[in-house]
Amino acid sequence: MNNRGIIPGGGISGKSIQHNDIFEKIISLENLFLAWREFCRGKRKKVDVQEFEINLENNIFKLHNELKNFTYQHSQYTTFSVRDPKLRQINKAIVRDRVLHHAIFRVLCPIFDKNFIFDSYSCRNGKGVHLAVKMLGSFLRKSSKNNHKNIFVLKCDIRKFFDSINQEILLEIIKKKVEDKKTLRLLEKIINSFEKEKNTGLPLGNVTSQLFANIYMNELDQFMKHALKARFYLRYSDDFIVISEDQEYFKTLVVSIEEFLRATLKLKLHEDKIIIRKYRQGIDFLGYIVSPNHIVLRTKTRRRIMRKIKQGFSNLEDDLISAEYFNQSLQSYLGMLKHCSGHGIKKEIGNLFASE
Repeated sequence: MNNRGIIPGGGISGKSIQHNDIFEKIISLENLFLAWREFCRGKRKKVDVQEFEINLENNIFKLHNELKNFTYQHSQYTTFSVRDPKLRQINKAIVRDRVLHHAIFRVLCPIFDKNFIFDSYSCRNGKGVHLAVKMLGSFLRKSSKNNHKNIFVLKCDIRKFFDSINQEILLEIIKKKVEDKKTLRLLEKIINSFEKEKNTGLPLGNVTSQLFANIYMNELDQFMKHALKARFYLRYSDDFIVISEDQEYFKTLVVSIEEFLRATLKLKLHEDKIIIRKYRQGIDFLGYIVSPNHIVLRTKTRRRIMRKIKQGFSNLEDDLISAEYFNQSLQSYLGMLKHCSGHGIKKEIGNLFASE
């Protein structure tokens, strides 16, 4: 099994890999400047980014020296809420820390990503929401023999996922791939820079949190694929789906998943979001409804898009936002419609502009 196996509880076994130069790669000036370039893309109009850029070289060199001399300390977060569509608490680090987060992500992501299952779609190059929805449609067609067989779908998500990630367990999982003590010391500092409760939680807003979440949930992915032999399984962040011809199979499957999450990751399924549906009823996933004959936007998603477009149009007339920002937002929404049957909402958007 390529030097990997299932350890008790379903995680991945195998020797840790010694990356002796990983710390030097993270803190190198070249990597820090490349991280800055990636971080500031689309953010250059923000005041804090502009202030950092005024003395860019001095700021990057200072960060490099603090990391090299082990004097770096992570700053406090600024907390605010956004509705996306539900209310979420975002924890924003200062620019210097976010540049370091990108530098860490650039080096660690290739090391861990190669061990992730193909059907993990959140925050990975070449993946994303649209490919996850497309793959779900492909899985459903294969499993139903092109819609000739009745099949069932189990959809679950994790209760308070980011707030519930155990930091000690996360570090132990990371140590399976990386032994370098300097790197581990830095990662521990980043992970411990935030906690919802003692030794628990990751901040929504850090690019490193996205990677850490995938590292953490890869333990479940490997358990599902290797221990439970779930053929049609895919995950996006903490939302995951399993497809089967046997509805009764899901009863024992949910028990196994709950036991694994509790014992291995100290996570819980969201009890109100353990959903079993027939394929022909339509599968609600990541803002879309996947049915045998088409993929459409979820009604709430459609209403939210129209509300935001109307608000944006109003703010544009009142000079509260720029035409460039409004156009970027509009193109983003129109991009979503390319991946589904969106004729109705496209007509609605067209009518909105025609009436102005």
